[in-house]
Amino acid sequence: MSTEQSIKQKFQELKPVLDERSRRLWAATEAKEIGWGGTLLVSKATGMSRDTIAKGIKELNTPTKNVGSRLRKEGGGRKKNTEKDPALQPDLERLIEPSTRGDPESPLKYVSKSLRNLEKELTAGGHKTSHQLVANLLHEMKFSLQANSKTREGASHPDRNAQFEFINQDVKKQLREHEPVISVDTKNKVLVGNFKNPGHEWRPKGWPRDVNMHDFVIPELGKVIPYGVYDIDRNHGWINLGIDSDTAEFAVESIRGWWKKIGRRRYQNVKTLTITADSGGSNSYRARLWKIELQRFSNETGLVIRVRHFPPGTSKWNKIEHRLFSFISQNWKGKPLVSRVVIINLIAATKTKTGLKVECVLLVKSA
Repeated sequence: MSTEQSIKQKFQELKPVLDERSRRLWAATEAKEIGWGGTLLVSKATGMSRDTIAKGIKELNTPTKNVGSRLRKEGGGRKKNTEKDPALQPDLERLIEPSTRGDPESPLKYVSKSLRNLEKELTAGGHKTSHQLVANLLHEMKFSLQANSKTREGASHPDRNAQFEFINQDVKKQLREHEPVISVDTKNKVLVGNFKNPGHEWRPKGWPRDVNMHDFVIPELGKVIPYGVYDIDRNHGWINLGIDSDTAEFAVESIRGWWKKIGRRRYQNVKTLTITADSGGSNSYRARLWKIELQRFSNETGLVIRVRHFPPGTSKWNKIEHRLFSFISQNWKGKPLVSRVVIINLIAATKTKTGLKVECVLLVKSA
């Protein structure tokens, strides 16, 4: 455990029993013990301002015999910048969104824009801020500063960033015009049965779930293929479980199912449907059957279908990956997926603090 994490954990345990002055002096003691850089480290770990910690250090260095007992009422003191300026955090999120990077399965993310550049853009937007405040907000939003890591993402192209920016701006334009935008993809195939599922869950000590030693397919249960449709504007997920193959027909049938059950009721009198997808699999830009099935769907509904493919090897930046699939994986981690009913219930029970809702259906045979 790092020093910052250790201090944060101690602070969370002590905070309920310490008053304002005690918290200040405790933080000052921790900062003095660390030495150079201690004030900044303790400030990040506790959320207390560096001025408050510095005041505590001054009190420790020049103790007085008679310390007043008067303390401010709960909630006293200077208000947080996000309380005084409610639009600050949403505007910061909008600045970061086009440049978000990182593994979608991880709760940590990072941004490619520097703190001072973000500060300048926020200041230009009428916010009173500083690079340190931006850093604190990013930590609260679960972002972290990370070094480069070499990864292979397919062929490089000088216009790759321009492609991301174009898709981002196009999606925003469609959402402003209240036209539906969905993100689609196939989640990894799931082996149905009493098999080990990665992750941990809380259980009585010494009583782990007993699962099969080997992951051999059970013929009567087989595998399921979750194809997802994520409504970007409504933060709503639709999962279609297939039991055959991940084909273009299955992919478009899943989109058709979402439209019939949810989309056409939610988006009445719209003219277009924009789909963001990766460049491989059942919704590959090379697959002729994908295009044929989409045309049939367009003929049925009268919608103009607009498809925006991400560059090869960059599917993890498709919204569905980190706004839907990652949360499904977190929800069922450590739980054996013993039946299709269990899988459907676990997927449908997936929720987030931001209001994500998920529906799941089983497609017995793809169209």
